[in-house]
Amino acid sequence: MRITGGQVFDLHEGFLRRDVCFDGRLLSDSSSDGKIYDAAGCYVIPGLTDLHFHGCKGQDFSDGDAGGLETMAKYELSRGVTQICPAGMTLLEDQLIRICRVAAAHREADRPGAALCGVNLEGPFLSRAKKGAQNGDWLRDPDPALLRRLLTESKGLVKLVSVAPELPGAMEFIEAVEEIVTVSLAHTTADYDTAMEAFRLGARQVTHLFNAMPPFSHRAPGVVGAALDTPGCMVELICDGIHIHPAVVRSVFKMFGEQRVILISDSMRAAGMPDGQYTLGGQDVTVKGKLATLADGTIAGSVTDLMGCLKTAVSFGIPLHAAVRAAAVNPARAIGIYSRCGSLEPGKRANVVILDEHLELKDVFFRGELVRGEG
Repeated sequence: MRITGGQVFDLHEGFLRRDVCFDGRLLSDSSSDGKIYDAAGCYVIPGLTDLHFHGCKGQDFSDGDAGGLETMAKYELSRGVTQICPAGMTLLEDQLIRICRVAAAHREADRPGAALCGVNLEGPFLSRAKKGAQNGDWLRDPDPALLRRLLTESKGLVKLVSVAPELPGAMEFIEAVEEIVTVSLAHTTADYDTAMEAFRLGARQVTHLFNAMPPFSHRAPGVVGAALDTPGCMVELICDGIHIHPAVVRSVFKMFGEQRVILISDSMRAAGMPDGQYTLGGQDVTVKGKLATLADGTIAGSVTDLMGCLKTAVSFGIPLHAAVRAAAVNPARAIGIYSRCGSLEPGKRANVVILDEHLELKDVFFRGELVRGEG
């Protein structure tokens, strides 16, 4: 296949007019099958990677249901998200083991839909004071032994673990596991000094920046300031138009630079579904429009998929090139899969998304095959 006539994403040059070719499942320098895809007037970008979403299309990763995970993977692929790293919530150990086993089985069977490239453990090592939509009854102090059990049950799929660094044993936890997973600071009351110590010991990411953590202020810069002062620290940003004000989204890209921002959806099971009553982590959620809330008004994840977040970021004034980098390149790097996906270089997987001039999703190629319509 030769995709021709489009504006093609290039990590270093922005968008260039060039062809994108692939034979079979991999991108190549040329195509021998003679097939042509006319992308005139369109943008050609890599398939996106969502490393932090909980559910969509009525399903939730925390349910530990194999059929539900497949439904999620199919829907994400239909929305141009070709790699997924679903996130669990704060759950009891038995259920954490279950979701890890389901993920491992899904990966081994190569089930339909977006490629499952990892598991994100957002909980249970979080602060009660900043639990947000997490179940406070199941929170616990950081435990390296539990993480290692979950790594074993997932057959190595656990790529990310969130932790509140002020908890008892958190610093020792970070030192013990930072070489085997990415430790991300989250749901925390940590001040600047505590966060800086966590980064010094090996934490290297922040979960949904600004949400469930102290604000960034002139005398107490907190986790946000510590992340800014730590070279290489990546920060997740929910860009659904609800969680973060447009001016703050623009500020984050200016402060951290497009190379350090990871767009995430943080979507829950209502993504791709109508308004109504849903659940998240065993708690009731009301969804109206783009807003999902618990009974007490706490925001409970988003109902916007990552492609929608990319488009929202652009509507807020983020250049398309920067938004694509934050949704495709940076998350792939953060979970260690950039060598095989995340950009349109020969030798990488032929996971390609076509957007029209209005950034509406037109077509998705996954492993060299054309995917059409919504799941």
